[in-house]
Amino acid sequence: MTRRFFVGGNYKMNGTKESIQNILSHMNTATLPSQEVVDVIVSPPSIYLTLAQGLVNPRIKVAAQNCHSNASGAFTGEISVGMCKDIGLEWVIIGHSERRKVFGESDEFIAKKVKAVIDGGLSVIFCIGEQLSDRQSGKTNDVIAQQLSAVLTSVPNWTRVVIAYEPVWAIGTGVVATPQQAQDAHKFIRSWLSSNVSAAVAGDTRVIYGGSVSASNCAELSKETDIDGFLVGGASLVAADFVTIVSTAHPKSSL
Repeated sequence: MTRRFFVGGNYKMNGTKESIQNILSHMNTATLPSQEVVDVIVSPPSIYLTLAQGLVNPRIKVAAQNCHSNASGAFTGEISVGMCKDIGLEWVIIGHSERRKVFGESDEFIAKKVKAVIDGGLSVIFCIGEQLSDRQSGKTNDVIAQQLSAVLTSVPNWTRVVIAYEPVWAIGTGVVATPQQAQDAHKFIRSWLSSNVSAAVAGDTRVIYGGSVSASNCAELSKETDIDGFLVGGASLVAADFVTIVSTAHPKSSL
């Protein structure tokens, strides 16, 4: 058995109707590896989700960048799992470091969101990662374990989860973890899953890397044993670069 590669493009708070149409038009006509080799996901701002959903060909899926844990209510500016499902989405990004750090989302709140997404029949790109101070003090694995432990009881079905390891110090900074640093973290995540969930889940769950991934560094990163793809920020706004990153798809053995 192999773990199919997974590449997601997180547009964050970037893009216009015109630019997103241009990106997706380029991707629709690009030659991408087959569906059996790599899943391709794009995640525009929520105001453009229906636009993107209507533009992409079936080869490309659309993800929300975030959602609330409640099904409805007085939560101005939020969107629900049901709303995402209503427009045909299959994926939601949860736990991104910017949601944790800038918007103050706690491990507990993120766990509620993860549960809501999975219970609602959608799948989760679950983001974890350490601050620079954590890495410098040798606490990378402790932080990863804490963030994983917080959602342990919220995940009834791990086949609906892709874990995105994103060292905070490498997001949007131009600094990328070395292939060995990334591999070490991914290997630890897989060992944690083996110890705390099951060996089967550890072997089957896709763990992807995010943090200044580019067309120039993706090939080396993709070769690492436990790196199953990428969550791409800025480079996903450049269609040709994103296609290059998708084309480095390198499925790994789950055995």
